[in-house]
Amino acid sequence: MTSPAFSPDWLKQFSDPYAILGVAVTADERRISKRYRQVAKRLHPDQQMGAEAADREFTNSVITRLVNPAYQRLKQDKGRAEVLATLRFKVRRLTRENKLTTKVAQSKQLLHVNEAEVDLFYEKALTELSDEQYSSTEHFASQTDAIAELNLVYLRRKMGDLVIREKRTGLMSATSQSAAAPTSVTTQQSASPTPEKTQVDYGQRHVARAKTYIASKSYAEAVQELRDAVRIEPTNSNYHTMLGQAYLLQKMTGMAKVHIRQALKLDAQNRIAQKYAKQLDITMPTPTTANNGHASPNGHGKSPAKSSGQAKKGGLFSVFSSKRSKK
Repeated sequence: MTSPAFSPDWLKQFSDPYAILGVAVTADERRISKRYRQVAKRLHPDQQMGAEAADREFTNSVITRLVNPAYQRLKQDKGRAEVLATLRFKVRRLTRENKLTTKVAQSKQLLHVNEAEVDLFYEKALTELSDEQYSSTEHFASQTDAIAELNLVYLRRKMGDLVIREKRTGLMSATSQSAAAPTSVTTQQSASPTPEKTQVDYGQRHVARAKTYIASKSYAEAVQELRDAVRIEPTNSNYHTMLGQAYLLQKMTGMAKVHIRQALKLDAQNRIAQKYAKQLDITMPTPTTANNGHASPNGHGKSPAKSSGQAKKGGLFSVFSSKRSKK
């Protein structure tokens, strides 16, 4: 491969740090760091000992001028928020001007897949593109551009997904803007892509990714995401229930029992946990219910009737449950 001229104009075309690293816009710090280490290892001078001088020049320039700066921007929450805000602003502008075009096959397909398949298709397409991203100079440029386009289309499809956006804003066309409330239009059509300040529900982000892994039968990855969610909210009964279900899919009955027991300890009225407790022959505890799957601060809980109603609201995996609780 021949080394490109790293001119300012050439560098400007790579403005999406997520695309440069070849990582999803839903990625958290752990996933971003893992991908960065993979790329840095591949581009390390020790791996280029037998390469031509032009190849070594390329790998050295791309890691110092593109990969490292991209990682620095994405490794902190603030940086990711700023980048996502900028990308969303770009999507809104391109959509409003009818300029959000698709040139890559994966992006064209993503634009039209069923809503339920958007996340899974996006992850698969991203993996396909990123696998070859750093195999050559030509692949780097073409694959990075393709990933950047895929990211924009994904954000366009997920315009109402709170897992992606820290603040609920729409990626609205000119027609839909006219129907929106005046306050929403004022907020969404800000002149500059300033980062949103509302709090991010990181636990739900891990849960959303776990759902994607479950759909592709990647149970080990789903377990890791749910363990992270439990670390963030250790008193969330629903999270423990989901983790128990994920372990059960891995046929790790012992670990499944641990988390189902914990789920019932936090919320004895959790219907899904009760179902799996019977399946795993777990003794049902005395109700010490919590609100929305969380332990009550005073340890006494709410009345059984109210807690039962609240336990039905947990966002549990549809793929795990053969039957939903009747509300």
